This record gives sequence, C-alpha cells and structure tokens, in this order.
Amino acid sequence: MTVSISQVIDPTPCYRLRHAVFVDEQNVPEDLERDNLDATAIHLLATVDDKPVGAARIVLIQDTGKIGRVCVLEDHRGTGLGAALIRHALDLLRDTPGITRAALGAQIDAQGFYEKLGFAPCGDVFDDAGIDHRMMELRFPR
Repeated sequence: MTVSISQVIDPTPCYRLRHAVFVDEQNVPEDLERDNLDATAIHLLATVDDKPVGAARIVLIQDTGKIGRVCVLEDHRGTGLGAALIRHALDLLRDTPGITRAALGAQIDAQGFYEKLGFAPCGDVFDDAGIDHRMMELRFPR
C-alpha cells in the first residue's frame, strides 16, 4: 500500500472528496461547501495506491495559515491518514515565510483529534453549516 500526500494544481479530486464527505455524508448544503477561497487556496490530496481518499485546503491570511475542508473517506478513517494530512499542512506552513500560526475551525467531535496534533481551542463554539465547531490554533516557535 502506497500512501502519498501532495499539493495539487488541479483541485478537482479534492472537490469530489469534499462533496462525498461534507455534502453526501454530513448533509452540508452544497452551496456552502464550495466558496470563493478555493480559487486561491493551497489544496492537498491524500492518495492510497493512487486512489484519492483525503483532502484539505490551506488559506493564507496575514500571519496565519487556516487549514480547512479536511476530509477522509469513511473506509480510510482511523488509519492515521487524517493526522498525516494535518502534519503535511503544518510542515508546509512552518516553511512559509511570515506564517506564525496555524488555525482551523474544528468540528466539536474532532476537537480531541486536533488537540493530539498540538492545537489548542481559542474561542467559543459556533455553528457552521449546522455543525458545532470551535476555532483552534497552533503557534509556531520562531
């Protein structure tokens, strides 16, 4: 089994994965899943034996890399693939000049997952597409 995570120029496979997880599985309205930030985001694609199975995007905002739209197909959850996607995003952000922190809006059910990766909660619970979330951050030592 060959696992790969890479930045992609054509985000179409990422969009398909996001649609499968967020729209089909979690009932996020289709018009909320895609937004204008996709055009300038860095898109990451995780594959297993060349089959797309996970995705994430990074939006750079001033000194912050905002990780979002993190998804893994159901039959690949619990394999460490999601953590590998986040670690890849963090490595990319650490190497980006001027970026001092990573942030994300974690679904409440996934908060513990992100805490294990070094993120800390930094705000109140909020609703995003009908799902409770909390902002989390990880500051990079400089």
